[in-house]
Amino acid sequence: MLTKDHAICIRAVDYSETSQILSFFTRENGKISAIAKGAKRQKSNFDGPIETFTSGNIVFTDSKKQKLATLTEFQQQSTFTALAEDLFALHCASFAAELTELMTDDYDPHPQLFDQLLELLKNLSNTKNKTEALTLLILFQLALLKQVGLQPVLNACTNCKNNFNTDWPIVYFCHSANGLICRDCEPSFEDKIKLSKNAANSLANLKLLASAKQSTLTEIEKLLIHHFTETLNRPPKMAKYILKN
Repeated sequence: MLTKDHAICIRAVDYSETSQILSFFTRENGKISAIAKGAKRQKSNFDGPIETFTSGNIVFTDSKKQKLATLTEFQQQSTFTALAEDLFALHCASFAAELTELMTDDYDPHPQLFDQLLELLKNLSNTKNKTEALTLLILFQLALLKQVGLQPVLNACTNCKNNFNTDWPIVYFCHSANGLICRDCEPSFEDKIKLSKNAANSLANLKLLASAKQSTLTEIEKLLIHHFTETLNRPPKMAKYILKN
């Protein structure tokens, strides 16, 4: 059975001299793994090797009972080649793709997340600076958590349910509680992380991210990387490149 879908290549690995193993995030079928036989041949059904971040229409065998689908067609629409011109934007795109692969299940569709990943790649291709790229990455990470059912509570204390406001003298984020913790509740949570007021305010009101300082964005990104690391029980491979820059 052949299935058609719109897809983004989120990982590409050489399988042999002529073939590739690919991970796609598709709009209607979720994440799939597929073999593209002969993709690296000069004349193939795929117009050459398929690169990471390339998007387009694919046709593949339905392999829900098998480990690998077989890719039969790939009509490229966007390649996002501009990412290669900005190393940090490329690292942000790679990190987003890695998190998407790690946080979603095979054949579990998330159409809205697909659209958000595609939009992220477009925006990163046109980003003007590191601050803008980091803002885009933070917003995507929060969207990813929401789409997979792990949205953190950022507008109230997740323990006592008191609504967050900018008058809170101290604010914490806690992985185990999956959200903000107020000063009164923090003694009960050993894994809490203290937030600066700017970081707490920006998380509670995401519109503030657009005008946030680089130091605030870096603090939030470190927090999110910690949160994903604890969720996955290991650090994502690309995380070190985001924090390095």
